[in-house]
Amino acid sequence: METELKHLIIDTLALEDSEVADIDSNAALFNSGLGLDSIDALELGLAIRKKYQIKIDAEQDDVVKIFASVATLAQFIESERSRRKSPAI
Repeated sequence: METELKHLIIDTLALEDSEVADIDSNAALFNSGLGLDSIDALELGLAIRKKYQIKIDAEQDDVVKIFASVATLAQFIESERSRRKSPAI
């Protein structure tokens, strides 16, 4: 999942000079890490919604934690996918 997300980040944000190996899964996506900004977050959120049918609401209390790194983003997506596959009680 992390490698898939790295490809999505590179493709969505047109990071032509970056490769999957250049992105540390635990590094920050914003500011000092990969250096993404709020526009990048919106674009990435839309790409995730389109690819995985998972909406990340900017108003969620934990949105900063979700977008903290590739690892946390992958964990959130996998958690949401698992939750959807589980039968409702």
